[in-house]
Amino acid sequence: MRTEVLGVGFDDKTLDEVVSRALEIMRGDEKTYVVTPNPEIVWICRRNETLRATINAAGLVLPDGIGIIIAARILGRPLRCGRVPGIDFITALFAEMAISGKSVFLLGSKPGVAEEAGIRLAGSYPGLVISGTADGYFDNDEPVVELINAADPDLLLVCLGSPKQELWMAGNIDRLNTRLFAGLGGSLDVFAGRVNRAPVFFQRFGLEWFYRLICEPRRIKRMIKLPVFILAVIWARIRCK
Repeated sequence: MRTEVLGVGFDDKTLDEVVSRALEIMRGDEKTYVVTPNPEIVWICRRNETLRATINAAGLVLPDGIGIIIAARILGRPLRCGRVPGIDFITALFAEMAISGKSVFLLGSKPGVAEEAGIRLAGSYPGLVISGTADGYFDNDEPVVELINAADPDLLLVCLGSPKQELWMAGNIDRLNTRLFAGLGGSLDVFAGRVNRAPVFFQRFGLEWFYRLICEPRRIKRMIKLPVFILAVIWARIRCK
């Protein structure tokens, strides 16, 4: 059973459990995708039923942001396993995939970024096969779908930004042969070395959002939605009493 936060259900699993489940999906006949919604996306879901249904239909819904953990506590339904940052999930999964020589296709970001990320990932995880790459600047899905199917990866990493990546995975899942998809926003820029991840201190205390705000002040327009999100969560708790 999932823990619901304003209509979006989150899996309360440890990082190890999530990675094990992902490997299980790769080995089986099931076809599904992984999403990592933050408070901003949950807020959008309140008015976008299609996006909400798409996220709730995912095989794994990871509580990436600290705002989701706080919201669950306020609602009296704490996520006992805590945060599972998407980038921590995917790096742990890559390490396991490398052991058995599994493959990943990298889709998204600006031209050249996925290729750079692939080179660096291959060096960091010997045994991990980079079956192909493609940037996120395309208008027609068909050539991209054909390219991915020709590469036949065990995992498709989709980094088109939210909510585009979630809707793209759901809209193309039946046309793709891959069993597992993961939508992870700007992770390709991190893997390519173009963006630095927050220092360990910020990661440990769930303050990566604050570090990004320091580095990119223009994010303030997006971050300002967090207090509104928390107020909505408090109101939802009051209404349930």
